[in-house]
Amino acid sequence: MEELGLVGILAAVAGAALVGGGIARLMRLPTVLGYLAAGVAIGPHTPGPSADGDEVKTVADLGVALLMFTLGVRFSLRRLVDARGIAFTGGALGTLVLLGVGTLAGLALGLSTSEAIIAGMIASISSTMVALKLLEDRGLITGPAGGIAIAIALVQDLIVVVYIIGVPIVGGEGENLGEELAIAALTAIAVLAGVWIIGSFAVPRVLTRVARSNSRELFLLTVVALALGTASLSFEAGLSVAFGAFLAGLIVSESDYAQRTIAEVFPLREVFAVVFFVAIGMLVDPGVLVDDPEIVLGVAAVAVLGKIVTVSVASAFLGFPPRAIVAAALALANMGEFSFVLATEAEDVIGPDLDEALLTSVLISIAVSPLLFAAHEHIFSVIQRTPVLGRMATAQMEVHLPEDVRLANHAVIVGYREAGQEVARVLRARDFRYIVIDEDPGALRALAAADVPYIVGNAALPQVLEQAALDRARVLVVTTGDPGMVEGIAVTSRDLNPRIDIVAHGAVEEGRHRLRDLGVSQIVHAEFELGMQIVRHTLHRFGVSNAEIEAIVGRRRRDHLH
Repeated sequence: MEELGLVGILAAVAGAALVGGGIARLMRLPTVLGYLAAGVAIGPHTPGPSADGDEVKTVADLGVALLMFTLGVRFSLRRLVDARGIAFTGGALGTLVLLGVGTLAGLALGLSTSEAIIAGMIASISSTMVALKLLEDRGLITGPAGGIAIAIALVQDLIVVVYIIGVPIVGGEGENLGEELAIAALTAIAVLAGVWIIGSFAVPRVLTRVARSNSRELFLLTVVALALGTASLSFEAGLSVAFGAFLAGLIVSESDYAQRTIAEVFPLREVFAVVFFVAIGMLVDPGVLVDDPEIVLGVAAVAVLGKIVTVSVASAFLGFPPRAIVAAALALANMGEFSFVLATEAEDVIGPDLDEALLTSVLISIAVSPLLFAAHEHIFSVIQRTPVLGRMATAQMEVHLPEDVRLANHAVIVGYREAGQEVARVLRARDFRYIVIDEDPGALRALAAADVPYIVGNAALPQVLEQAALDRARVLVVTTGDPGMVEGIAVTSRDLNPRIDIVAHGAVEEGRHRLRDLGVSQIVHAEFELGMQIVRHTLHRFGVSNAEIEAIVGRRRRDHLH
């Protein structure tokens, strides 16, 4: 395949990635896993045609730069400050603990000190892409589980930058470690300060002038030139390309064009990122699992089990709901895209053999994480049936019921995010009684001041719904997007009050069928309802009468639900 040249090689890479990604989607696995498998298939370590990995890797470096650039653009310091509790304990401390455990495990496996530290770095970073995708697909991204995962992922993304700066230092001589660390730190600060000062004045002005030209091509070229130019300056200063690209993204994030930059660069980044993952897969030798099973499986086990433990302990310490803790811990139980970046950056330090072993470990962890997450409801149910953790879930319940309020003919609202707040606002305006249930105490702080009845607890537990006087309630409104949680609430509520009218959010199609079988009266699908509102407005603009619009929407809703 080498005689085809770079264009032919990239065509082969794109075709293999298309097949691998498509198969991964059909199997409901992360597409990253499909791209890696595609790389293994066309790599030099497997039978059949193979591509020139060196040429592909040169192009894949663009994927690294653009990946780090968009990370810098999307980095939110404000969001990190808002979630500083879990960000510090689960993100900073948890990652450092895993770095230490991974290093000790590497030393126990016979690695040198520098190799063990690199292995610890790689094992301590989770896949932001995989974790958030898993949570988003299950409708958990806006709840406590999503809050845990996002805060930890943000901290880990920042730690990756520190790791990348530290990789050359780890590979240096032991007696000069302090001097090398000081030089690297001063260099990084000098580059950071210089680029930031110049960029803060120049970049917004340049982007404004280019944006006024109304040329998407010029805007895209400007942004790419900024990313790659800053990355090149960073490399010339003795730092990594990835660090420079991240720094360029941070500069853009402070301008008024951050969202437009993401929109323009994202498709380009995705293409080169796919090439990067395929190139990494080409470096993976399946035979390494046979030759070095202790290193491959040992590092993968430290990463997966270590993240489950550290995330769970940190989240439980801060009082997060047990169900959210399980979901977040399993979603983050992997190594990810930046682990690949670290392995690529550290190849000169650890050598090609260990590099292949660590890359194989990352691939295994990414394959295992979705399988674990798919079973998170079953795992939570098993945990809940254990005496100690079961009591913890019940003990977490906190009931706030004003003395002069007697609950009867009321609404029980489960989940106090945007949808739940809207329902409560309308009921309050009409003087209808209601009580709110949520597992996140922070979401209910405003209700205490307003003297509104609420319960902090898991609404799937009978004792929680009993405290909400469900047997005397008129309607149960479930706004959470977690399908397993909704089903559990439906089963429990039907046992307590067979006649209760249940309105629930159905985020997943197959889940909506189960909810109908469980007797849920009204199932609301957010995306479908959004479409219906747009249909109403569009038909109105065409002069269709309100009665005819409602008839059309009603028929479409019946077709959708049956």
